[in-house]
Amino acid sequence: MTTPVLQTRSTRSNKNEGVLADLTQEIFALTKRLFLQLLRRPSTLIAGILQPLIWLVLFGALFSNAPTGLLPGGMEYGKFLGAGVIVFTAFSGALNAGLPVMFDREFGFLNRLLVAPLRSRSSIVLASVIYITLISLLQSLVIMGTAFLLGYGWPGLGGFLLVGLTLLLLVFAVTALSLGLAFALPGHIELLAVIFVANLPLLFASTALAPISFMPHWLGWLAAINPLTFAIEPIRAAYAGPLDLDMVLIHAPYGEVNGYGCLSVLLLLTIGLFFLIRPLLNRKLA
Repeated sequence: MTTPVLQTRSTRSNKNEGVLADLTQEIFALTKRLFLQLLRRPSTLIAGILQPLIWLVLFGALFSNAPTGLLPGGMEYGKFLGAGVIVFTAFSGALNAGLPVMFDREFGFLNRLLVAPLRSRSSIVLASVIYITLISLLQSLVIMGTAFLLGYGWPGLGGFLLVGLTLLLLVFAVTALSLGLAFALPGHIELLAVIFVANLPLLFASTALAPISFMPHWLGWLAAINPLTFAIEPIRAAYAGPLDLDMVLIHAPYGEVNGYGCLSVLLLLTIGLFFLIRPLLNRKLA
């Protein structure tokens, strides 16, 4: 005979499984909607892949005859640039994460979602995070494949895992920031302005195109605190040779930073941004 305690535990377990199933279904449906929008208008994805490919091919060719020893470790410029293009591609995609949410706000679809019987309104945010993460990883794989075809190499298994981990941390952090802006700013014009203003300055004020040793002192300081630099250097190390996260990757004006330090900065940035936008999301999705 089943005791009341066991019946209560069984009921709670079934209820939790039902909540999880409903939440999974909501996230899947909302993520599928975003991919359907992409399939109907694939120009965004195509442009997001073509632009960094052009950067990789043209800039790699432009500096292909650079003197030996110009870059740290005698690295080819194309291989040096490849890490920067991979990170910038993921960064740009994640920075655009708030646009679909902003358009849903402006067209009234978000209000329909908020009055719908969703198990959790967090599924709206989680769907956007999953969508942008998958798109960014796809774009990065295309860039890596093109770099391989151009003769810039391919990271080993450990290096490939490091590339994936680094990109995930960066994408999560920037996606959180973009979603927060999508709810905080009044419209998509303001969000696009922030995206346009942030993109190129953050690219040039990082080690994507040149090492810190080439930069003026003031620009070296900016590059040394730029989150993109902390993502670029581990990926560059994954391409450079045997993977060693204890190796110093950034010779910054304030000191030296190894691979573990770079990943720690990205992790703290991701956690900090999610905690920063959480109260805003709770208010807007309440």
